Formats: sequence, structure tokens, C-alpha cells
Amino acid sequence: MGKLAVYKRLLSYLRPHWKQAIVAYSALLVATLLNLFVPQVIRVAIDQGLAGDSMQALLLSAAMILGVAVVSSLTGFANLYFAEWLSHRVSFDLRNQFYNVVQNLPFSFHDQAHTGDLMSRGISDVQEAQRFIGIGFADLVATLLLIAGAIGAMVIMDWQLALIALAPIPILTVLVIRFGRNVRGQFKAVQEQLGVVSQTMQESLTGIRVVKAFAREPHELQKFDAENNGWFDTRFTLIKIWANNWPLFTFLVALSVFLLLFFGGPQAIDGVITAGTLFAMISYVLLMGQPVQRLGFLVNLAASAGGTGQRIFEIMDMPNPIAERSGSAEMEHVHGAVTFRNVSFGYRDQQNTLSEITFHTEPDKVVALIGPTGSGKSTLTSLLPRFYDPQEGEILIDGINIQSVTLPSLRQHIGIVLQNPFLFSDTIAANIAYGRPDATLAEIEAAARAARAHEFVQRFPDGYNTRVGERGVTLSGGQKQRVAIARALLADPRILILDDATSSVDTETEHLIQLALAELMRGRTTFVIAQRLLTLKSADMILVLDHGQIVERGRHDELLAQNGLYKQIYDLQLKDQEEFMALQEAQQ
Repeated sequence: MGKLAVYKRLLSYLRPHWKQAIVAYSALLVATLLNLFVPQVIRVAIDQGLAGDSMQALLLSAAMILGVAVVSSLTGFANLYFAEWLSHRVSFDLRNQFYNVVQNLPFSFHDQAHTGDLMSRGISDVQEAQRFIGIGFADLVATLLLIAGAIGAMVIMDWQLALIALAPIPILTVLVIRFGRNVRGQFKAVQEQLGVVSQTMQESLTGIRVVKAFAREPHELQKFDAENNGWFDTRFTLIKIWANNWPLFTFLVALSVFLLLFFGGPQAIDGVITAGTLFAMISYVLLMGQPVQRLGFLVNLAASAGGTGQRIFEIMDMPNPIAERSGSAEMEHVHGAVTFRNVSFGYRDQQNTLSEITFHTEPDKVVALIGPTGSGKSTLTSLLPRFYDPQEGEILIDGINIQSVTLPSLRQHIGIVLQNPFLFSDTIAANIAYGRPDATLAEIEAAARAARAHEFVQRFPDGYNTRVGERGVTLSGGQKQRVAIARALLADPRILILDDATSSVDTETEHLIQLALAELMRGRTTFVIAQRLLTLKSADMILVLDHGQIVERGRHDELLAQNGLYKQIYDLQLKDQEEFMALQEAQQ
């Protein structure tokens, strides 16, 4: 995206708030014109009041300056108030839109994006853009108006003397433009490095338990220090560019005053021009002094906004391959029949993770997926709720292509329970009701009872109002899993995807989880990434995957008789479970 396109797009966020923008910029225009009027009042006071011995002219000039001050105060308040309002409102709109886009981008984007960098773009970059869109752009307009007005007034009073005094201005203009060009790219580099710093910090804090478990605090500090130093070096380069240019801007303004006094002073003494005219022209140069110096800051701010705006829009303009088609229908009543027809999918081009997957299951059946690590089990289940779309083939639910229905209506019929469920830093009740925020406490408790979670929840002092901490850190693995099962039960999906691995919990907790899963699976079409022999034995169909292909399919006994890959997995991983189950039955 080009420079002008970035600024045009940033300023387009003012359009919905055009009334406030009109008030802010009208007040700004009035305040600028009044500032340009003051030197003319002083010129009259000197030429007619002091030099002409007219008390009336002096009093009138004083009254006019007082009136200008009053009106300037009012317009200054209006400009500042509405410019600040616009600044923060635009920031609100921009951040909301950015967050909305990030929320709707597909898994393929989030697989590669870094959370820390996204947070930097959504917070720090938006703040930089906000400063320009609100106050910065208004100040830039005011500065340019003031400079143009001052130059125009000087030319009207004495064009020859004005040309002499303004000789340094073209040089100043060239330097400011060059300055802006240099700092824009540098500001983008600063913000990108800040994103890396945020990413490093976020990753380290997220994995703080692992860091502490392996006593790797010095390593993490060294890694963060290196990235932070990279940010400082990039920022220091920007500071040097600023320091090399700013004093020169100030010198060129002082040079204009020198030229006025050197060439205009003798003319005032000789009576060619009046003392008031010379003083007014010096006033205009000095009036331009602060804006010209501020111009460097504003160019800096504009350059920063251009760099940050580009980073924000890079994300907002990301194509979304999972976006809904126009005219997508709502998926209302689902029975649960699922069909995969010649489905192929790869995370990268020409590297298929799944190839020619074809199968059909009737409603309320259990489909178990088993195979070596990397065989495509999780990928297959990720295609059903359209976390990804296949490159070839189609997936149907009740005979309807899932790409022809809206995403929310599709996903409301699909529930997912993973081995390591994610809980939000909220109450247990809010986590259970996440898929149905309108659920009553009685419904939440009923789901918790069915998930075998009610008993441990009741032991907490605050019961269902107990806050679970970030990622549910205050709950055990088994407790988190049962809360996740309750969440799926309350959402009441017709199709269920779950990983029934329970190797990380004790035998008693595993038994409770299995009871909860059995309750959850009742009357639903269920896809299970199977780890337990009991699940495989009770499955209506077992799909054995290897290198992204279905190499065997059938029921447990049928697959054992084939003496293929399933038999190998059974002998290596599952036979011990059967022996353990037989031992338990013998003890009972």
C-alpha cells in the first residue's frame, strides 16, 4: 500500500464522525486566522498609536487583542475538546475493526502469526495512528495554514523584503520532506521490532512454568535483552536523524529574522517602510518559528502513523480463504450424517497432509480415528468445522456441502473437547456457559452434574462463581477437562469431536472423565481421536490413517483379523490395556 493510500485510509475513519470533525476544524481555522490578525493589530498600534500619538488607536488595538484572546480561548477549547474526542473515537473504531478481523481470520493465519506481534499492532500501533488522526493531523493543517497565511501577509506588506526574509524557506521545505522520507521507514522498523519484543515477552510469560522448571530464567532474560537492545538501537538511529535535523530547522527560522533586520532595519530608519511594518514582519517570522519547528515533530508523527498504519492494514487486508460465500444458507436442523468425498488437504502447497479421504457415517455413530503421529487425525477433524478448507473434494453434513452454509450456524452444531482444554480467566459458570451465554444456573449445574464436575465445584468456597485464573491454572487437568465436557454438553451439539486421551490423570479421575464422555457422546455423531482400547472396541467404525490416507477401516475385531497396521498398533500400544482390563475384571 502506497504512502498516500495509507494516510487516506487512516483519515477515512473521521468520516462517520463528520459533525465533530467540522466543529474541530472550523474552530482550528478561526484560531489560525486570529493568530494571523494579531501582528496587523500591533502594526496599527505602533504606526498610529505610538508613532502617531493616538491614544484612541492604542486603546482600540488593546481592545482588539483582548477580544482576539477571548475568541481564541473559546475556539481553542472547541478544537482541543473535539480533536481529542475524534482521536480516541477513531482509535476505538480502528482497534475494534482490527480485533474483529483478527478474530475472523482462519487457523492458517493464526498458525503462523505471533500473538505478541498482533497485540503490538492492535495496541501500540493503533495508539501511534490515533495521535496522528486526531491531534496530529489537525496540528499539521493548522501549521500549514499559519505558515501560508504568514507568508501571504508578508508578501502583501512588502513583497521585496518578504522574498529576502523567506529565502531560507525553500531550503527548509526540502529538508523537512527529506526528513519525513527518512523517518517513515525507520518508524516502521521501530514498531516491527517492538512487535518482536512483545512476542518474546508474551511467549516467555506464557511458558513461565517451563522456564522455572528448567531454571532457564537467565536464558529468557538474555533473549529478551537482545531483542530489547535491537529495539533501542533502531530507536536510537531515529533519534540521531531527529537530532541532526531539528537544530537546522531552528537555525533557518533565526536566519529569516536576521535577514529582516539586516535589510529591513535600514529601510525603517530611512522611512521606506514603517517601524510597525517591520515589527509585524518580524512577528510573522517568529509566529512561523514555532510552527516550523513543530512541523518537524508533525512530519515525524505523520511518518510514524504511516508506518504503523501500514502494519495495521497488512493484517486487516489479509485474505480470508474461509470467508462465507455470498448467499450462504443457515444450517438449522442437523441429524448428524457426515460424508467426506475425495478430500485432500495440505498446510503448504504440494505437501498433502490428507489425500483422497472418503468415508460416510450415519447419525449417532462413533467414528474412531487412529494412526501414527502425523498421520492426519487432528487435521481431518479440523476440516469438519471449517477451521481449514480442503484443496480438493467436499465435506457434507446431511448431504449439504459445509462451504454453502454460514460459519456460525455450522459451528453451533459441532462441539469440540480436546485433551488439553482451554479455559478463560473467568468463573467456572462463565466457562461452562461460554457456548450458551444465556443459560440459567440450573442448566449450568445440570451440565456439570452430567460431566461429573458438580461435586468438585461445590467444594470451592465460591462454587460456580470461583474464578479459575489464566488458562484455568487453578484447576487440575482432570477438573479442566470435565469443565470442558460440561461446556460441550450445555451447547448440545449434534456432532462431537474429542480427544479421549487421559494418560495425564490418575485412575479415579480417568474413570470420572470416561463416564462424562459416555454421557456426552450419547445420541451424537462422534469423531474420537482414540487412545483407549475401550473406545475403539465400542466404535461403530474405526479409520486407520497413515501418511494422510485411510489404509484400513472397519470395527475392532474385523481390523484385528486383517493383521495390518491396526494389528501392529494394537500389539504395541493397546494390548496392555486389554490385559489390565482383564485383570481388573478378575479381581472383581
